[in-house]
Amino acid sequence: MSRAALVGVGIGGLAALAVGAYAYHEYRAPSVRVAEQWAMLDRYCMDCHNDAERAGDLAFDRLDASRMHADAAVWETVIRKLSGGLMPPPGEPRPDAARLDAFVGFLEESLDAAARNAPNPGTPGLRRLNRTEYANALRDLIELPVDVEALLPGDDSVAGFDNIGSALSISPTLLQAYVSSAATLSRLAVGDPTASSSISTYRAPRDWQNGNHVDGQPLGTRGGFQVQHVFPLDAEYEIRISARSDDEVDLTLDGERAAVLPSTGPRNARVATLAVTAGAHTLGVALIRRHDIEGVDDLFAVHAESSGIASFTVNGPLRASGTGDTPSRRRIFSCSPAGPAEETACATEILKGLATHAYRRPVAADDTALATLLDFYAAGRADGSFDAGIQRALARLLVDPEFIFRIEAEPAELPAGSVYRVSDVDLASRLSFFLWSSIPDDALLATAAAGELHQPAVLAREVQRMLGDPKAEALVTSFAAQWLQLRLVDTVSPESREFDGNLRHALRKETELLFASVLREDRSVIDLLDADYTFVDERLARHYGLPNIGGSRFRRVELPSSSPRRGLLGHGSILTLTSAPNRTSPVKRGQWVLNNLLGTPAPQPPDNVETNLEETAPAGEATTMRERLEQHQANPTCAMCHSLIDPLGFALENFDSIGGWRDTEAGRTVNAQGSFIDGSVLDGAVGLRHFMLERRELFVAALTEKLLTYALGRTLEPYDMPVVRSIVRTAAKDDYRFSALVQGIFASEPMQFRMKLPGVKPQQARAD
Repeated sequence: MSRAALVGVGIGGLAALAVGAYAYHEYRAPSVRVAEQWAMLDRYCMDCHNDAERAGDLAFDRLDASRMHADAAVWETVIRKLSGGLMPPPGEPRPDAARLDAFVGFLEESLDAAARNAPNPGTPGLRRLNRTEYANALRDLIELPVDVEALLPGDDSVAGFDNIGSALSISPTLLQAYVSSAATLSRLAVGDPTASSSISTYRAPRDWQNGNHVDGQPLGTRGGFQVQHVFPLDAEYEIRISARSDDEVDLTLDGERAAVLPSTGPRNARVATLAVTAGAHTLGVALIRRHDIEGVDDLFAVHAESSGIASFTVNGPLRASGTGDTPSRRRIFSCSPAGPAEETACATEILKGLATHAYRRPVAADDTALATLLDFYAAGRADGSFDAGIQRALARLLVDPEFIFRIEAEPAELPAGSVYRVSDVDLASRLSFFLWSSIPDDALLATAAAGELHQPAVLAREVQRMLGDPKAEALVTSFAAQWLQLRLVDTVSPESREFDGNLRHALRKETELLFASVLREDRSVIDLLDADYTFVDERLARHYGLPNIGGSRFRRVELPSSSPRRGLLGHGSILTLTSAPNRTSPVKRGQWVLNNLLGTPAPQPPDNVETNLEETAPAGEATTMRERLEQHQANPTCAMCHSLIDPLGFALENFDSIGGWRDTEAGRTVNAQGSFIDGSVLDGAVGLRHFMLERRELFVAALTEKLLTYALGRTLEPYDMPVVRSIVRTAAKDDYRFSALVQGIFASEPMQFRMKLPGVKPQQARAD
């Protein structure tokens, strides 16, 4: 069945046709063309990949070239290897580029044609919200910022992402955490007047240095940090600050000075008691600067390690005066009953609105889900006030499977194996969780409820609107942070005196800001490889050797075409996380480029292969990292993979283990030249960037695969690759703009359709 026909057929029509996802209308390539292309395969590949040799456990002479779809997994691997220049191996005859491109085109055309004849959108499994989605959903549902790491255990990752359904398991421990969190959060949101005092502790960022002014802190201060704290009631709160300094401490509330605390000795805590209204507020602590060293980069006489703010605690509420007028209460209490006779109607209005947003679907007055919430409201009201009843019902809502899980409805009349369009309501959730890592807003829900969202023009409009919303920042902090492995920057421990917490923060911030600029300005994603600008503060500019940058505020700076800092390959975040603690690692860097930028991962090393490069160095002789690796390559077992990986890493050897520039290593001039497996010359970081730009289609395809994986919440299969190619080709017409990739993803079959599998219906998974 063709894509156009499938899009035009409704659920009833599909039921009548009973179209199976695997019922291929046989596609066969013209025999003349098959023979022509098979001759190339026979000439350059068959000597190793035959039934006798079976190199890589692959025998082309056992495959039917006229029925590519029957072995799609094999041919998709062949496409990936040939497109990336990974085959044929070094020393073997290699066809010219035109011949190779023609063969890859033949494979792609054959597989794409078969996919058009029988679209397979796959079937996303039942997925619970991960921690990020859970926190964002609470923010948007009840306007309550949540420290989710303190509430729920971490999520496992698959394919580099923590939103993959197969990894989001549920356990008794996690269930208990949800129940406990729901009780705590519902009390915070509604405002529990019986709340007892508790202590929250906040610590300075890891390895944080306190010598300079910190962006966001008052002028005239140094060091310190800011946190957002949710105050449960209008009350007094005790702030206790641990500062290793004789300087005064500046305490701010929402950016305004709340107190100046004099020194009580470097070992003693400073204490302030503040009257604070209920809700989320930003607390900041910093040292008031008193003694500078003239002419020394704004550093201070007392070393930051011994003169910083280590932590502070918030103790309260004390002497509470009321629940307060918080954003959460304003969001929850859409009505206020004038008397007991109006309470049930008002509770129904409140809970119906909350349930509609929490469950991401219209909730009718006779919905059993609403009836359940009203039962919990009634129990809470019987034990206390109207607010107590709403709090009890809210706690129940926050543990409902319809909130915690992303449940998609299935049409009961379709047989297993059928392909059907997901409802507009479910499509809205797919859209919002991809772009915002959160629940749909009012506008998106209204469009879905009207049955208009699946219309191409309407869907495109909503995608563009949502990309422009501040909540699309989730694509930076969640998608990009995982794709580029930026979360690892927070965990690395370089053995360098030049590295500290401030640099750690700046390195990650630079890369996040670059990705955010491509997103917000809707630039070509190629700018991620070759942007003529970057973002730095004084700490990072000093690290990079960029002049005339002062202060802790990040600002955009232009880069010349010859700068090795252009694009991701020049970012210290990437270079640091792909290094060993005490040295660079060309292998890690090469693998990172192959995996994340080219989408052509190298094979895993054989078991028991020696990887300790220190032991391969000649005794008593200082050698460079490159020389040790070249000795490692002398082992034929290692040479095959390292000839693929190492040249990419060698090109980045002018960057040290924390991304600083160097011209020498171990007293020798750094050699950053080499050649890729296909013969391409790599001349340092700039040469590697040009190499990547010549293969921009590979980069865009790799990025599209990552985006589609993240959007679908499942790993991609061979039958998904025609979709990836279609998205890339369409986006090429718009210079690979970020929005073009996203629009292409949402126009695709996997995002708008799914296959029905046998088993329990998703809607039957709900339990009270």
